Amino acid sequence: MVEKSRLKIAEKEGRVSVSHWKWRKWMNNKYKLLVIEDETNIRSFVKTILETNGYQVLTAGSSGQGVLVYSSHHPDLVLLDLGLPDEDGMSFIKKIRQSDSTPIIVLSARTQESDKVEALDSGANDYITKPFGTAELLARVRAALRNRRYEGLQGEEDMSGKYRLHDLEIDYARRLVRVREKEIKLTQTEYNIVALLSQHAGRVLTYATIIQAVWGSSDAGSIKKLQVNMANIRKKLGSRPGKNNYIVNELGVGYRMQDES
Repeated sequence: MVEKSRLKIAEKEGRVSVSHWKWRKWMNNKYKLLVIEDETNIRSFVKTILETNGYQVLTAGSSGQGVLVYSSHHPDLVLLDLGLPDEDGMSFIKKIRQSDSTPIIVLSARTQESDKVEALDSGANDYITKPFGTAELLARVRAALRNRRYEGLQGEEDMSGKYRLHDLEIDYARRLVRVREKEIKLTQTEYNIVALLSQHAGRVLTYATIIQAVWGSSDAGSIKKLQVNMANIRKKLGSRPGKNNYIVNELGVGYRMQDES
């Protein structure tokens, strides 16, 4: 009752907006993560890292077991290997995406761009290739959870707020972009690309996803058109060669807005 009263007060003051997902987070600080990995040593390694950093961890050694655990416990995020013994991890992604938007981060030894693109286009939120570092894994988890919180607010709040990353600010209501408090003149298309990436900060958006969202259809020259717009955006935002101030180019896959980690 004390916790519920605190939540009511916070809601009244405008500090929170109640939803089932946010209510569970208020009541229990630990996010529940599901790790689906058939190799015992890797599964144990990831589980230990996550638990050490305050997450509640569930595990599964196959896609079928993963579906059962997912259905029973409704985790906040899934870490998924693709090379599972009973079926490919891509099948798991497609099953979950039929009804849920729970973040899914792929952990895979597959390094081909085609595998990354297929996983992301199927609904994965991120893709980490093995071997990976502890810091990278935790940063990607934090980013996916932050993006999940943002998406949870979209049904309750309109896009009238602002997005900030370092010295970059996007004013959605006024469709303005500023860097170091100086307005950046973007075309309508350039603004739409930047706004889209910021709304999914920390998540890789494939070329196809961006093209579909911005132009609504694609043709033989769509990727080139996107790359030209992105080059203009990066130049206007003051990005220097070799430095990813705000937007990261995942070569052959897509783009990702940096997320404060």
